Amino acid sequence: MRFESIRGFDRAVWVVASARFINVLGSGLVYPFATLYFYLEVGISFTLVGTGLFANSVGLALGTLVGGILADRYGRRPVMIWSMASGGPALATYALVTTALEFIVVAGIAGLVMGLFTPASQAMIADLTTDATRERAYALLKVASNAGFGMGFVLGGLIYGITQTGVFVANGATSVVVAGLLLVALPSSPASDSLEGPAKSIRETLRHWSRAVTHPTILSLAVLNVGFAVLYSQMNSTIPVHAETTFDLTSEQLGTLFVLNPLVIVLFQLPIVARISRWRRTRGLVVSAGFWTVSFLAVWLSYGTSWALGVGLIGAFLVLRTLGEILHAPLITALASDVGPVEDRGSQLSVLEVAKRLGFGIGPVLGGLFFDYSIDQFLWPTLVVLSCILAFGILALERRVSPTQNGIVVSG
Repeated sequence: MRFESIRGFDRAVWVVASARFINVLGSGLVYPFATLYFYLEVGISFTLVGTGLFANSVGLALGTLVGGILADRYGRRPVMIWSMASGGPALATYALVTTALEFIVVAGIAGLVMGLFTPASQAMIADLTTDATRERAYALLKVASNAGFGMGFVLGGLIYGITQTGVFVANGATSVVVAGLLLVALPSSPASDSLEGPAKSIRETLRHWSRAVTHPTILSLAVLNVGFAVLYSQMNSTIPVHAETTFDLTSEQLGTLFVLNPLVIVLFQLPIVARISRWRRTRGLVVSAGFWTVSFLAVWLSYGTSWALGVGLIGAFLVLRTLGEILHAPLITALASDVGPVEDRGSQLSVLEVAKRLGFGIGPVLGGLFFDYSIDQFLWPTLVVLSCILAFGILALERRVSPTQNGIVVSG
């Protein structure tokens, strides 16, 4: 089943997946350690660290918004290459940060240039696949991403133990490598001929974008994605701090523990997505919310336990939330990519990503407030309630989604 699920893709799909692997490996180098470094080593308060992460998310949101428009106007490939080429120096600049203001500014700029990449790459994958293979292709990207994360976590732990700022320089270097790979190996999207070109007016481009962002289904998915991203963001913001301050884990132990996330995805992403290919996409998203609910219950139960049990519950959180991630990412992206015409696809997917980045910004600020006021034990039941609200929201959306958009193949 696993090998069957990766057959039949265009070569360009594998190029995009390889680029994603290298890029996310760089992100994995800093993922659990950035919060620790700026909070514990530089001395920036947790709330201001959260504010910097929020600035990064705002930058990512703006970049994603622009990236979607540019991908529909000029093509997917040039936007992807420019994003990675400019992202290299922007990411490496984190190594020079010494104050909260510098952190916020650098985070915002880095987010802006890196945000261009996602809608263009997701639109490229949609262009290269059919309805029957699209979910599997997005699942392949998740596998590539998390294989990169897994290697990044381990390498990041080793590098961080030697030179803490070295992880930021290495992250920037991977972005430059990706730009070179895309320049050499990635062809133009097969949908390029139908995309808007420079001869089209900016007004027409903005009209197409406006049509995409005001689509009721896209707006509903965007609201849901904000909530899911708040859940996602806890893994790289509050969970590392909770694990280190409560159970005194070293950076090497934390990096090794976090390997559970990419390991589960690499092993189970493709088989699970292939197994649920006949499900309604909304039903899979409800199950995803259920896994998130149980994962935060595990963290809540870790308070006041022994070291071994507490670390075990953190590990359970990582596994359970990863199962939720396995279902959420490809299903909601595939659903959004089928809402409108191909010429609006980049803009539609950019809306989904903007919402995701907004949630990634809100999540660390929310978590930081709970930790700064020493009421972090109440954060987890709050997130449990949010997960349940998302499940009910998805069920409400299901009534407005057509069978085709929901992944149901209608015969005849």
